[in-house]
Amino acid sequence: MTPSDNVNFIRDRFTWQSYIMLAYFAYLQATLGPLMPFLKKELDLNYTVAGFHFSAFALGMIMAGSMADRIAARWGRWRVFWVGGGGMAVSAVAFALGSQAVVTITCVFMMGFWGSFLLVMIQSSLADHHGDKRATALIESNVTASISAGLAPLLIGTFQRHAIGWRAALVLGAFVWGIMVIIFHRETIPDGRAVTANDAEHGNGLPRIFWSYWLVLFLVVSIEWSIGFWGTDFLEKNTALNSTNAATIMSIYFIAIVAGRMLGSRLTRLISIETLLLLSIGLTIVGFCGFWLASSLLLTLAGLFVSGLGIANLFPLTLSIAIGVVGSHQSDGNGQSQRKQIGNT
Repeated sequence: MTPSDNVNFIRDRFTWQSYIMLAYFAYLQATLGPLMPFLKKELDLNYTVAGFHFSAFALGMIMAGSMADRIAARWGRWRVFWVGGGGMAVSAVAFALGSQAVVTITCVFMMGFWGSFLLVMIQSSLADHHGDKRATALIESNVTASISAGLAPLLIGTFQRHAIGWRAALVLGAFVWGIMVIIFHRETIPDGRAVTANDAEHGNGLPRIFWSYWLVLFLVVSIEWSIGFWGTDFLEKNTALNSTNAATIMSIYFIAIVAGRMLGSRLTRLISIETLLLLSIGLTIVGFCGFWLASSLLLTLAGLFVSGLGIANLFPLTLSIAIGVVGSHQSDGNGQSQRKQIGNT
């Protein structure tokens, strides 16, 4: 895709619905890191059990992602979109009410499971809806997601500081889903054609190079959420910050991601996606080294901010390139169905 492809990018009602719902998903996902120090203390959890929560969320996403294309083909994207979002909301409230580790871990697993259905529908539908302009749509959607993710540590720290409690942040997220259902439930979600066995027989499978980008996607998501999930705990243990202040100040990371994605959205119109991806990788390496190795709070926070700037565009840019690889591989007019499968991955 060339930079000029994004000149006439149009944000319609479906686009804004997708942006906001991705923000909803990212907000609930981002609450897990900042709230973990409080949950550890309340339930007397060790690091291993605390880590099970993050692993459970990831496992739920993997399981849902492996079947999302078939579920959507059977029931339609509209149903999967709203049921996935609703399941995540219910699971978040149940997590907030949980008082035992087995309950909270199960609820986090369900948050990842149901939320992944929503995430897949957003990404695949946006890619199909905007076609050649998908890079801008994916980056902009992740800008709104990063803004809402940045609110998570701020709200958790604020609620905890004012004796409201961190659980209110989860209930607030579920409330947003209810509002979105009321406003957007009549909006049509574009359906894509599922990839069938007949497609594979005729050579319409995913090209090998796609799986290289799939591995990169796996790695960049791991980097992004390793910091997002464990950053609060790292700041508490390695700086002079207490748990409440560490949870609040983690918003620096998400603010940097917002700034990076806003800048990235503009830069996709000026330079190639591949060049921008390489620049983002370099910035991430420099920032993370500063965050991990710095001996002072100021340098640690500076490294955290630079890491966020670099990490910001790794996922949307890699996803866009992967979609483009499959699109160029197709020669029989079935690019839409292949883009759908990539979004589901």
